[in-house]
Amino acid sequence: MPRDLRLSRMLHVLIHMDRHVAPATSEQISRMISTNPVVVRRMMGGLRERGIVTSEKGHGGGWRLARPLTEVTLRDVYEAVGAPSLFNIGPGADPSECLVERAVDARLERSLQEAEARLLAQFADVRVEDLARDFEGRLTEQSGSGGGPHAAGNPDTSYDT
Repeated sequence: MPRDLRLSRMLHVLIHMDRHVAPATSEQISRMISTNPVVVRRMMGGLRERGIVTSEKGHGGGWRLARPLTEVTLRDVYEAVGAPSLFNIGPGADPSECLVERAVDARLERSLQEAEARLLAQFADVRVEDLARDFEGRLTEQSGSGGGPHAAGNPDTSYDT
């Protein structure tokens, strides 16, 4: 099963919007995360509904942050992108007649629910600004060692960070 990249992609976009690109059009964002602008509009629409971004049509329009990254948590973004499944493992989809499988499924389900609750609690404690500061620390380290095109702070050069 392929990984769901919506959360990491939108976190990436929010940090670029805060640090480099404001406003950002759906086309610009689609190039950042290598996807279709229609997909971008769908994901950004979830962020807009949660009050994380705003949008403006027309010349000079695009997506803008509605609040500072210090006020946005990983959990906010996770929920805005549709709260995708956190784990690719788990019990079978169909109930089984086998008592062994039922026991296994019940234990797996309980353990996964507990793990998900802990992970979501952690998501609620991490601000997107924390990730942006981590980016800046990495940028400083890379710049000290010569850096690359992205190290210069030019998001139009490369979007593969």
